[in-house]
Amino acid sequence: MKITNDIVYVGVNDHAVDLFEGQYVVENGMSYNSYVISDEKIAVLDTVDANFKQEWLENLKRTLGDRRPDFLIVQHMEPDHSANIASFMEAYPSAQVVSSAPAFTMMKQFFGTDYAERRIVVKENDTLSLGAHTLTFFAAPMVHWPEVIVSYDSHDKVLFSADGFGKFGALDVEEDWACEARRYYIGIVGKYGAQVQNLLKKASGLDIQTICPLHGPVLKENLGYYIGLYNTWSSYAVETEGVMIAYTSVYGNTKKAVTLLADELRAKGCPKVVVADLAREDMAECVEDAFRYGKLVLASITYDAGIFPFMRTFISNLTERNYQNRTIGLIENGTWAPLAAKTMRRLLEGCKNITFTDNTVSIRSALNEENVAQIKALAEELCRDY
Repeated sequence: MKITNDIVYVGVNDHAVDLFEGQYVVENGMSYNSYVISDEKIAVLDTVDANFKQEWLENLKRTLGDRRPDFLIVQHMEPDHSANIASFMEAYPSAQVVSSAPAFTMMKQFFGTDYAERRIVVKENDTLSLGAHTLTFFAAPMVHWPEVIVSYDSHDKVLFSADGFGKFGALDVEEDWACEARRYYIGIVGKYGAQVQNLLKKASGLDIQTICPLHGPVLKENLGYYIGLYNTWSSYAVETEGVMIAYTSVYGNTKKAVTLLADELRAKGCPKVVVADLAREDMAECVEDAFRYGKLVLASITYDAGIFPFMRTFISNLTERNYQNRTIGLIENGTWAPLAAKTMRRLLEGCKNITFTDNTVSIRSALNEENVAQIKALAEELCRDY
């Protein structure tokens, strides 16, 4: 796939993977992206997953013809991108590998060598001339590993963004970018919002006309839309006004409370109401929605003097990713000692800028008239700004 006159895509699609990073369901597979810049000198940017070694090397041969690459630029050492470094260096013994100092430490760990005789160590604002094309390197630590660099080609105005602006899904499948990019970002990069903000500040000073990520499609049009979403996600701002209700229920009584609350919210004109059964729905998508919407209601039964395991897992996923800047309402249910609300508050106490609603719903076994009134009051409070 030709990106510009001199830049070609040589990555691969993976439809065999079922769980990316061993946890994220990827029904439409994954892409592992690699690029070639052909100039007076030739640079290859990143490799692909180990399972696609032969396909990738063949892609390189078809693109290069009789020419041989001068440089392999390694932006990120996670194995889905770096697994074939050794294979490349063996296939092209005259090539040099270009990366950050921490990346070479990782190469020693992965491959038993740091290519001391064939390496070029780059740091912030270092450049590499290929001829007409000059690459400038920017450090992007913890986006989302410490060794990451991104590369900017000033000739074609292309940002090679490493895992930034990536998404789930292979390139031969048509699907909405934002949905799978959001799930990818929140799940994998979400903890590192401050670091992404730093990278976005660096990128703001560049004339970028194309973004080439390591996963997902090359972005060429409406770049303000993609950059705007990344700014929203990384600043933990509200993307969509509305309420997400995440619940756990064993015998259906807590679910009845959630259903009543959702109906009340819709009746009061809440712009969007999303309801998720944490025991049955994809956890990554539930976490994604919690970050997308401005308000969250957590509804859990009391379980072993705490909360139901799926709710505990859900809250853990939020706190691990620096959940913040949200309004949260609580619904608890317990037959003899409702403790879920207290437990959920405690688990969230380290989150920044969290506002708990004044109204909390406390059920003992099944809904009664008092609970219905509590739910109506909670809905009124949540809809106050709409």
